[in-house]
This record gives sequence, structure tokens and C-alpha cells, in this order.
Amino acid sequence: MSAQAQMRAMLDQLMGTSRDGDTTRQRIKFSDDRVCKSHLLNCCPHDVLSGTRMDLGECLKVHDLALRADYEIASKEQDFFFELDAMDHLQSFIADCDRRTEVAKKRLAETQEEISAEVAAKAERVHELNEEIGKLLAKVEQLGAEGNVEESQKVMDEVEKARAKKREAEEVYRNSMPASSFQQQKLRVCEVCSAYLGLHDNDRRLADHFGGKLHLGFIEIREKLEELKRVVAEKQEKRNQERLKRREEREREEREKLRRSRSREHRRHRSRSMSRERKRRTRSKSREKRHRHRSRSSSRSRSRSHQRSGHSSRDRSRERSRRRY
Repeated sequence: MSAQAQMRAMLDQLMGTSRDGDTTRQRIKFSDDRVCKSHLLNCCPHDVLSGTRMDLGECLKVHDLALRADYEIASKEQDFFFELDAMDHLQSFIADCDRRTEVAKKRLAETQEEISAEVAAKAERVHELNEEIGKLLAKVEQLGAEGNVEESQKVMDEVEKARAKKREAEEVYRNSMPASSFQQQKLRVCEVCSAYLGLHDNDRRLADHFGGKLHLGFIEIREKLEELKRVVAEKQEKRNQERLKRREEREREEREKLRRSRSREHRRHRSRSMSRERKRRTRSKSREKRHRHRSRSSSRSRSRSHQRSGHSSRDRSRERSRRRY
């Protein structure tokens, strides 16, 4: 890549698709289904394993550093939950790799000379020490490149101890089988990247493997997958808690509405009851009033009748008295 292209890529990564006011590049958004979400999260296997013997070629989805910059800016304000897409992508890729590893193991078991379980365990011990030495040597080279000489020397001391253990393990393994069989290269499949490792590989070969881009790339992908699983689980738990909280709030609001409705209904019922009671009392008072009125009217009528009757009796008595005289 030329210096100009590198500068352009750096600007894209820093400023996104709108750095030059280029509307053509803005036609596709980072949220588009055509965009690789693993690339946005910087973990697409097509990028990580580029240039290795397992180079996957160009990804079928869009890779654009400017879109990644757009996503990183937008994700500060909103959670797009792209981790789930990336997790599914990496899970599928690692599952394929693990299947290839199992196939390679079966092929080795069919082609290599069969040995007893005891001898196999001794060979496995040599393989384990090879792996330990390879990782330590890769670490020594990394520390040396960083200029950390003192720490690099400490790790180199650990390498020497591991080499001594390996020599002892090889001697035990050699004494457990015929010399002709020992000279045969016993292979093993790397559990991380599915590459073949030899029992008699030298330190340079081990360092090249465990410090190589392929092996480290697979470590990066596997570690990223575990990180994505953790992030997705945390976000799903957070979403579930928020969903539960919203549901509880809705239920609380519904209960409050029901309570207010019942309260209003109770007040209306009391109001109707009180209204009926007032009407009943009013009617009762009206009846009592009419009854008292009728009673007074009847009493006055009887009194007038009695008075008329008394007048008539006196008049008749006076009339009889006049007649006698």
C-alpha cells in the first residue's frame, strides 16, 4: 500500500465517510445488511488471517474503515447490538475450524503407527513441553522487539528449564519403544489453529508456529469470541431487566388505573345511594307533611262540625223555650 493510500485509510478510520463531504460513499450506511458487522468490531477472520496460509480471501460483505469510524461514533449514543451478529459469525467460523481439527486427528490416527496408551501418554508429554517452549520463545521475541531485555531474559530462563524437562521426557519416550519407531515423526494437531506439529520439531519451528500470525490470529479470534459471548450475555441480561422493569411499570399503572376506576365507581355508587336516600327522606318528609296537613284539616273540620252542632242544639233549645212561654 502506498503512503497516500495509507494516509487515506487513516483519515477514513478517524473521520468516517463524510470527511470530504463525499455523498457517494454515504449512500451505504454501517447499519446496512451488506456491511460486515465483524469488521465494524475489528474481528472479521478475513482480516485477522489475511496473509497466512489459511488466508480466506476477500469477505463477501463490505469492509470499509470509514464505516467502522461511523459506527464507533454512532455507538457512543446508541447501542446497535452488532455484537450478536459478530458472535454468530465467529462461532460459525470456529466451529468449522474445530471440525477440521477433529477430521485431522482421525486421519492421523488412521495413518500413524498405533501405539499403546502408556506410550501415547509419554508422547503427549513431549508435545506439551514443545508447546510450552514454543509459546515462551514467541514471548521472548516479542519482548525483545519491544526493547524489554530484562523481562526477555527472565522468560529465556524459563525456556531453558522447559528444554531440560523436554530432554527428560524424550528419553522416557525413547526407552518405551523400539528405536525404529522412535525415529518416525509423530504428528499432533494444534487445538488452536488445526496446524500439524511434530514431536521432534526444533525450537525454531516451535517458535515460528506459536509466534506466527496464523496461530496468534486464531488465538485473537477465539479470545474475541469469548469476549463477545460475555458482552452479549451482559447486554441481554440488561435488556431483560429493562423489559421486566417496563412490564412491572405497566402492571403498576394498570393496577393504579383499576384502583382509580374502582374508586370513582365507589364514589358514584355512594353518590347515587346518598341521592336516593335524600330523595327517600324528601318523600318521607313530604308524606309526613301531607299527613300532618290532612290531620289538621280533619281536626278543623271536626271542630267546625262540633261547633255547628253545638249552635244548632242551643238554637233548638231556645226555640223550645219560646214555645213554652
